[in-house]
Amino acid sequence: MADKAPAKPATRSAKDIEADLAATRERLAGTIDELAFRAQPKELAKRQVEDVKLKVGGFTHTPDGELNNQKLAIALGGVAAVLLTLGLLRRARA
Repeated sequence: MADKAPAKPATRSAKDIEADLAATRERLAGTIDELAFRAQPKELAKRQVEDVKLKVGGFTHTPDGELNNQKLAIALGGVAAVLLTLGLLRRARA
């Protein structure tokens, strides 16, 4: 095998090192600001609401954007069944 010469360390001036450190500090500050923004309760709630809207939209609509009547009917039938059961249980206790 061919012998590889050890890599020569790059000689950098103090200005180059300081510039690299300043750029790294800027990137880290931006990352910290972004994380702080994302962790705010208001922002978390906003993302949760958007997520729920997307899930409901995916459930109630076809990929073409039209209402999915079959899924809506099943969901409404389930809600009606639960309400009817609760009403009957309440009436039986009275």
